[in-house]
Amino acid sequence: LLLLLGLGFVEAEGRCLFNRTQEYCVCYRLSQETVSSIIQCLAASVVEFRGGELERYVAFPISDLDPSAIEMLGSLVIRKIILGDLLVPEILLARVLRFFSYTQVQELVFESCVFEGRGNWEQMANQDLPILSLRFHNVTSPPLTGREQDFSHLSSWLGTLQELAVTASHVTSLPCGIGKLFGALRSLDMAQNSLGDESLVSAFCSEAFPQLQVLSLQGNRLRSYHSVCESVQPLHGLQHLDLSQNKLMADPSSSCQWPASLQIFNLSDTGLDEVLAPLPPSLEVLDISCNHLHAVDISLHSLKKLFLSQNMLRAAPSIRNYPVLDTLHLDNNWMTELPWDKVKILQDVSAAGNPYDCSCSGAAGLQALAATGQLGQGWPQGYTCHSPPEYQGRRVEEVPVSVLRCNSTAVIAPVCVVLALLVVAGA
Repeated sequence: LLLLLGLGFVEAEGRCLFNRTQEYCVCYRLSQETVSSIIQCLAASVVEFRGGELERYVAFPISDLDPSAIEMLGSLVIRKIILGDLLVPEILLARVLRFFSYTQVQELVFESCVFEGRGNWEQMANQDLPILSLRFHNVTSPPLTGREQDFSHLSSWLGTLQELAVTASHVTSLPCGIGKLFGALRSLDMAQNSLGDESLVSAFCSEAFPQLQVLSLQGNRLRSYHSVCESVQPLHGLQHLDLSQNKLMADPSSSCQWPASLQIFNLSDTGLDEVLAPLPPSLEVLDISCNHLHAVDISLHSLKKLFLSQNMLRAAPSIRNYPVLDTLHLDNNWMTELPWDKVKILQDVSAAGNPYDCSCSGAAGLQALAATGQLGQGWPQGYTCHSPPEYQGRRVEEVPVSVLRCNSTAVIAPVCVVLALLVVAGA
């Protein structure tokens, strides 16, 4: 273990800090003089190493472990290792990674690392590792194109991996041959990269990621709504798709069918000015917030949660189109009134930041919803009046909605009747 953890040693002063309550240990720029502090990390379930340069250990002799060392590795409780702010020679990583087979580490994370060179991965052929989750964030590495042979040596391990994240790492392509190696992958996060429409066609080719259920393509360079739809069609088990923060051009004539298995669909901040059908009938969560929608005229009988905040809606969508809906968010639109008598059947309603008309019916409805706790954290500070002039800028909660003010007819009519009866009786 000291070999594996000691690879991060540098000249600068460093030490390890152990939080016993959280079972979390962080080591900062360890040196050979401060290596003894690493002992306390042996009782942690998560160990993090920050800072260092591994390049100087490329020529370091790494031999097979003896039985006692293998037994010690297997007895450790460490389940997650985080490596951050490191220069990582790939040739060294290829030599060391196989020793993880003796541990119980299930998650390996690289943050703000630079990978350089090209390793010899042949020694990883047929090697199984317990690591089920692999994450890279803000890393720099050689392009993946042309690396299919290297990855094939890792097929025994990659075929069992369940979670893979490569985020904010300037990835421009994901070759088809690499995707076919991830036979058991359930979750793939490629957010904040440089993937374009054409690269998706190759990435999700036939037989690639056959078990994928969750896919995030947030914040890439996707442009065509239709092309993205066609690219993910081979993912027959996909349940959760995140396309947010891409600038998608909608083609109204497109008849592309999204995977029928899709249950959660995030299209927020994609520049859409309309909701294109068809959408998967099994959809349960739809997020189309932060777009340019003027109306939402779709019907989804399985939808439970609909997020429409920060659009240009002047009216709430018809609740009858979503018979099992329980959550509706409409914050920061152009609505002057919320149909409280229709949305009151929902569990969670949010509609702050709209230019409300605080006439009696408008204010009374919002106050009634707030009284039941359905308006959430935005009430009361997020609900202000835009009209009539005497209430402009005031909070909706401050508007008087007494029967005498709001429905004078309901009060005056009975009084008139009583007076009329009195007159008749007196006569």
